[in-house]
Amino acid sequence: MNPLGKKELGRTGLQVTRLGLGCAALGGLYGDIPEEQATAVVQRALVLGLNLFDTAPLYGSGKSEQRLGRALQGVPRDSYVLASKVGRILVPAQGSERGQEIYANPPPFQPVFDFSYDGVMRSFESSLQRLGVDRIDILHIHDPDDHYEAAINGAYPALDKLRSQGVIRAVSAGMNQWEMLARFAREGRFDCFLLAGRYSLLEQEAMDELLPLCLEKQIGIMAGGTYNSGILAKGAQAGSKYNYADAPPQIIEKARQLEEVAARHQVSIKAAASQFALAHPAITTIIPGTRQPSRVDENFELLSEKIPAAFWDELKERELIRREAPVPGEKA
Repeated sequence: MNPLGKKELGRTGLQVTRLGLGCAALGGLYGDIPEEQATAVVQRALVLGLNLFDTAPLYGSGKSEQRLGRALQGVPRDSYVLASKVGRILVPAQGSERGQEIYANPPPFQPVFDFSYDGVMRSFESSLQRLGVDRIDILHIHDPDDHYEAAINGAYPALDKLRSQGVIRAVSAGMNQWEMLARFAREGRFDCFLLAGRYSLLEQEAMDELLPLCLEKQIGIMAGGTYNSGILAKGAQAGSKYNYADAPPQIIEKARQLEEVAARHQVSIKAAASQFALAHPAITTIIPGTRQPSRVDENFELLSEKIPAAFWDELKERELIRREAPVPGEKA
């Protein structure tokens, strides 16, 4: 697979590279990094030719957006595609309320849910300021799991208005579940979705409803969490992370079996995870995040790794992945 191959994201006209950069780590996810290191990550992605960057106000209470904006200063605006999110407003925090546990050293702001029309407009303006740009290409409604009515009746009309004004190109929603995304696809005019962790070597339930629906409606999918929070990258063992928490025993066992097949075929499980997601025609791009410039190179190289058909055949024979799941090199 060519990580620099470009594909249109839904019907937006936005041409994005098959590999993008998720920017949660720039905000201090699971530990802070120096400003110069965050800049180096972004610059390495640019040097390699990646053109899609995904951030959010949530990521380090604005730190990710600020760092990404500074790293992109001087880069021609039309040369990259920028995605951020709405649904959380940053308010001044005090004492123990400051920041979030999984983001280290955040600015003195606390994210609070706000999917109202006015809240989304304020969030968008604040993101423009932190990023130092005059437009954002893609805006995702961020994690509205318990707020569907507010999201579809407040956030969605706000994004639809911004799209009609031409200050954003794509209306999206970003979630760690597929069921509500399918509902959004039916009830609104969405251009793309960010689906995190729900289409991977470990789980393919999104094939039943969401992915066919997105193909039908020409909704592009940005796939995040293709390593399922780390278990497919760091190994199947006690304490491995899955869906942002310690992996349950059955997930550890399935990951262990995937690793066993990969070892027998001399395949990198990380390469398999990345290429598997992109093999589905509904998936436009993947956006793994990292805190190290060298990992940007690694993610790039993983997409170029040759994986024998026998590896995919064995995964299907052992029912480790669904038999109908598209795999790299398979004819449509």
